[in-house]
Amino acid sequence: MRLQIMDEVQKSQQNLRLIEMLMQKTFALRRQEIIQENPHVKDFLEKWPALRIESQLCAEFQHIININLRNQFYAVLDQHTAGLVALYRQKAARTGKISEVLRDILKVYDLQEVRDVNMKRTLALRALPVYLREDDPQFFKTLNVEESDETGIIDTPVALVTAVTDDTADAVHFSPANISIVVEDSVVMSDIPNLAICIILFLFEMYTWCSKS
Repeated sequence: MRLQIMDEVQKSQQNLRLIEMLMQKTFALRRQEIIQENPHVKDFLEKWPALRIESQLCAEFQHIININLRNQFYAVLDQHTAGLVALYRQKAARTGKISEVLRDILKVYDLQEVRDVNMKRTLALRALPVYLREDDPQFFKTLNVEESDETGIIDTPVALVTAVTDDTADAVHFSPANISIVVEDSVVMSDIPNLAICIILFLFEMYTWCSKS
């Protein structure tokens, strides 16, 4: 069944129902492999490439904890976004390095001609580590589309890599070309449209591969 999954994933027109059925039947096998062998992420995904598909990764995570965490994450995030943005604006009005970075992020957001819910979520999530003084430039990386290949992620243990189409120096990109998740110097998921779903998928991946329960 694993080989059948690999064959189906490689097709241009994937049968997602078949992939889902086969993934459900082989769930126990994957958990056993993770618990007993502790495989590298790249090797594990080469054996189980369906976990690069958003719907399958979400299903795998829900199978482990029996909760639709994606919906809960969005619900709680949307509930607190307005309050978080108010805190960011309050802090940005002060002086200091953190306030300056927050001002830059808010300036880019305020200049967006159209702001949808995903942009609001991006603002809330991307400014949070800055506000908490925990921002890490090695985790949040930005590369030009032409550079966002394997050469651009050398010596990158873990990162969310935003690909952009120009040489802008904006602190945050609210309409990126795409975002990729990098683990152990390898792109494990790509073509992610926005930061909110990227962070959710990243959390799912970390729990799916690291959980021993």
